[in-house]
Parts: sequence; structure tokens; C-alpha cells
Amino acid sequence: MTKSLLVIISFIVLIIVSLFVGVSQVSFELLLQDAAAREVFFASRIPRTASVVLTGMSMANAGLIMQMLMRNRFVEPSMTGTTQAATLGILLMTLLVPQSSVFFKMLIACVAAIIGLAGFMAIVRVLPPTAKLLAPLVGMIYGGVLGAVATFIAYEYDMMQYLIAWFIGDFSSVVVGRYELLWITACLCIITFLYSNQFTIAGLGKEISTNLGLNHHVVTTIGLLIVAVISAIVVVTVGAIPFVGLVVPNIVSRIMGDNVRKVLPWNMLFGGALVLACDIASRIIQYPYEIPVGTIIGIVGTILFLYLLYARPIRARKRYADA
Repeated sequence: MTKSLLVIISFIVLIIVSLFVGVSQVSFELLLQDAAAREVFFASRIPRTASVVLTGMSMANAGLIMQMLMRNRFVEPSMTGTTQAATLGILLMTLLVPQSSVFFKMLIACVAAIIGLAGFMAIVRVLPPTAKLLAPLVGMIYGGVLGAVATFIAYEYDMMQYLIAWFIGDFSSVVVGRYELLWITACLCIITFLYSNQFTIAGLGKEISTNLGLNHHVVTTIGLLIVAVISAIVVVTVGAIPFVGLVVPNIVSRIMGDNVRKVLPWNMLFGGALVLACDIASRIIQYPYEIPVGTIIGIVGTILFLYLLYARPIRARKRYADA
């Protein structure tokens, strides 16, 4: 209980720090006295902090779903071509219909992400089920191919600046009116909680879940649709955010197990906290300039991923110590 309370308090502290850290000076006193400070706070700081939390929570949620349904702890949206496919879809839509609305671009990105994820699933089905590390390797190659196609198109039509913005996550341009699509991911997280028991059973495998009375195909389709839509919305709004869906579910599941309903709230909390911490770091490392948060998360995520590869789970360490 004490550890849980400490985690919640730490998360709240990160939110408060995020609200008051930045180039523009904002403090409690200025909020009461200065109209310009209030405008910055409500038009920029609150939307940015909300978008950071929603992005972290939703990407951690997407990673957890993908890992459970694919029964592989080494996969996440950015390592399965989903993010790259969404980026390619936005690029093509921006090129072909430059006046299209953000919502329409999101729909196209969702369709592209679904197609990209379906392509990865088709490839993975032919891999040996015992070769767990092959799936992320194939996913990285598959995503690399999609990314290369997007880069070629962007280079040919002088759209590299747009592509870089979508490939590297950044919250610096988030203001009122440019992040509201992310609230859809909050709804998807609620749907995930409603289907959490089904996702847990589906994670046991197709044969076992079918014998337990679960429609494995329907549950898998719902889960992968959630993953694709979350990935597309995040890419459209703030750009690609790597590693969150990989390391956060692994860390939380090593501590709390594989029951999705039990793990999901803490998984989302840790995801939001990780992206919050990285976003704050991106603002203060080179103050008053900002480093793209995707760069910070990439470095931190790589370190955490290497740790997860070599570290023994906490429950295993306890059993080893008891023996």
C-alpha cells in the first residue's frame, strides 16, 4: 500500500512540475496577477501536460494488448510496422489531399495502421512459435521497409520536414485545439479495461481460450483495432513515441503478473509517468531550447530494454532466494 501511494504521489508531482516548467515563466503568484501567464498556462501548459499523460498511458496500453494477444513480450506498435504504416498513410494523404482536415488524416492513418499491423501479423504467423525473438526482428525490418518507402516519397516531394515531425515525437507545438484527438485514446483505454478479462484469456492461446468459451478471433480483432487506432492518433497528434509500449508493460508485468485487469491501471500510470519524466527532461536539459521527447524516450527506453533482457523478474528472484 505504501509503495502504491508513493507511485501515485510521484505521478502527481510530475504533473505539477510539468505544468510549471518551460521557457515562459509561470508560477502560482503570476497566475493570480498576470493575465499573460494565465493564458500560457491554460492555452499551452495544461494541454501539453494532458497530451503527455494521454500519450504515455495509451501507448503503454497498446503495448500491453499487443504483447498479450501475440504472446510475445518483445513487441510493441513501433516495432511491428504499425507506427510506420500510420506515418506513411498521413504522408500520402497530405500529399494527395493537402487541404484535408486533421480528423480525416486520422481516419486514413488508422486504416493504414490496421493494414500495416495486418501485414505484420500475416508474416509472424509463418514464424516458428518457439522463436520469440524473431518477431521483433522481423517487425523492425518490416517497419524499416515502410519507413524507407515513406522517406523516399517525402524526399521526392520535398516533404522531409513533415516526415521528421511524424517520426520524432514532440510536444512543443501542443496547444488548445491541436491535441483534443488524444481524448479518444482515453475512451479506448476504458474499452480495454472492459475487455481486460477477455484479453487475459486470449493471452493463453487460441486453443485454450476457445475451449474456455471465448471467441478468440473477435477479441483479437478488437484488441488489434485498439492498438492501430491509438498508434494512428498519437502519430497524427504528436508524432511517433517509441519504446513506451515495450518497456512499461514488461516492467509492470514482472512485478504484478499477467492479469490484464489488475495490471492495466498501473501499466497506464507508469506509462504516463515515464513520458512525463522524459518530457520534463527534454525541456530542462538544453534550457531554454527543447530536445524532441522522442529522442529522450529512445535513449531511456533502450537502456530499460537492455535491462529487461538481462534482469531476472522480481518474482523469480524471490523464488530463487527462498530456495
